[in-house]
Amino acid sequence: MVFGMEQFFRDVTLTLCSSLDIQEALSAAFPVFRQYLPIDGVGLGYSDLDRQRMEVVAWGGAEPPWIPLGDGFEMGDRGAHYVAYDGAQAPSPLIVNAGPEAPAGLLALFPGLRTHSVIFLRLMLLEREVGALMVWAKGPNRFADSDAELLSLVVEPLTMAMVNARQHRELQELQEQLADDHRALAADVQRALGTEVVGADFGLRSVMEMVRLVAPSDRPALLLGETGAGKEVIANALHAASPRSGGPFVSLQCGAVPDTLLDSELFGHEKGAFTGAVDRKRGRFERAHGGTLFLDEVGEMTPDAQVKLLRVLQEGRIERLGGMTPIDVDARVVAATHRDLEGMVREGSFREDLWYRLSVLPIRIPSLREQRDDIPSLVQHFLRRRAGEFGRSTPPVSPNDMARLVAYDWPGNVRELQNVVERALLLSSDDRLVVPALGSAAQVAVSSTGEPLVALDEAIAAHIRRALEHTGGQIAGRGGAAEVLGLKPSTLRHRMKKLGLL
Repeated sequence: MVFGMEQFFRDVTLTLCSSLDIQEALSAAFPVFRQYLPIDGVGLGYSDLDRQRMEVVAWGGAEPPWIPLGDGFEMGDRGAHYVAYDGAQAPSPLIVNAGPEAPAGLLALFPGLRTHSVIFLRLMLLEREVGALMVWAKGPNRFADSDAELLSLVVEPLTMAMVNARQHRELQELQEQLADDHRALAADVQRALGTEVVGADFGLRSVMEMVRLVAPSDRPALLLGETGAGKEVIANALHAASPRSGGPFVSLQCGAVPDTLLDSELFGHEKGAFTGAVDRKRGRFERAHGGTLFLDEVGEMTPDAQVKLLRVLQEGRIERLGGMTPIDVDARVVAATHRDLEGMVREGSFREDLWYRLSVLPIRIPSLREQRDDIPSLVQHFLRRRAGEFGRSTPPVSPNDMARLVAYDWPGNVRELQNVVERALLLSSDDRLVVPALGSAAQVAVSSTGEPLVALDEAIAAHIRRALEHTGGQIAGRGGAAEVLGLKPSTLRHRMKKLGLL
């Protein structure tokens, strides 16, 4: 008998562990129960203490004679084992061998007990009820105390199966919620960046033709253009036109991340990998799995980071910092830079093999001064979008102001134009757009005496732009804008990002 009890425990436990789907696990366990017990069916109920309900979540064998799968019943404030047992706590296990001798509370909840014998077994974890096991057989007096004793052996594996199945179900629901959130966020990002490229039929026609040619490929793509030319918008359009459009679009501004944190941002890290790594973190490559990873200002990457990026492009796998297990990743890399990467290769500051990897599908984005015909369309586009956000009507632009906007050279490109339009909208009424002075002498406010005031941020931005023009766009390193301005590269990048220059 002892051997039979041990075998019963082993067989039931192994079968329950065969699946996280509690219905599949219990269906597979039913034949095992039936080898040792005279039953027609077995069921599991989940105790939802927050809602004071018991829900039948799985059964094996014959259908429960009292309640359908997925339905439930009220437990009451003190629990079903109190209410159904006429106000007293029912023993566990409880044998009810059919007939009118069953407690009235049980018969009221489960009329099927008039024709069936049942054993109820409460499942407890840390003194908290998580559910109940029920086995049944048609007819009276089908069960003995020895049957209840045998069932008591598997209380713990049944309890753990119930808890694990519930957690698995909650994780699935959370994954579905996260998937919905991701789809909503992706839609928000696309709306923010804009899948419509203004000027696609004019100054950017050749760019959009290249986008259509390059989009179906999984090879890395390289976007070349000045700062503020709209490289991220083109990268988003490239993603939206690709077979990966249903996946994530993840971006990283390489120049804005300190060198010491770049590996963690790209590849993630394990808990304890370095001081401050208190949790495991997924890097941008993992987050972009199945989609597109946009690496802006890839020319700012350190030589060490360039080596690691090349390895990922070659092997399609990464290792988190502090990790020992390679992780396969499937993300298309779209890189962008305003730097002369070919010149950097000749100087030895950018790896030649990485350059060849990235430049298979290059797309050059013209500066705004090279597509002046698109400026009126861009102005109207930014006006409509910002006016809608501000809850205002779109003010008209005078021919003279539009001519000024078209004639200006826009060293900050589309980003500068967007900032000017937004500032003009804030200064204007609905009757007419007031375009401030352009360049370093931009007029953004008027004093009480009527004299123009120059915005400090605009003056700083103009000074930084002149420094970048002087250094050919180089921020860090010997002869870079940071050295010219007497700033740390990280401080300059932070200020440029704040001023809309990055």
